[in-house]
Amino acid sequence: MDASTYQQLAARTLIDSPDFQITPEQVMLVWCAVGLAGEAGEFCELVKKGIFHQHGFDRERAAKELGDVLWYVAALATRLDLDLSALMAANIEKLRQRYPAGYSSADSVRRVDVEA
Repeated sequence: MDASTYQQLAARTLIDSPDFQITPEQVMLVWCAVGLAGEAGEFCELVKKGIFHQHGFDRERAAKELGDVLWYVAALATRLDLDLSALMAANIEKLRQRYPAGYSSADSVRRVDVEA
């Protein structure tokens, strides 16, 4: 298949005019989710260039990017009416169940915290 044909066929599934309404709360949720992805991407790019491109790893800039990631996580938790401390505690409990003695590849495969 050539690129032009692919583009034409893919365009059949584009949304010209959404058939739904979006609330201001939903706009902010999408905004924050996209912001989180963007900031996480900036952090990943920093790591990639620092290691694979051998630019050197800038810890100060990394700290700033991680701070931006945390801001968006906190914003999303707020928008979803979730308590960040409760999310953190639940995540640690999930990790304790999954890796009772600390990380191991075997426990990672076994995934005791996930139903089959």
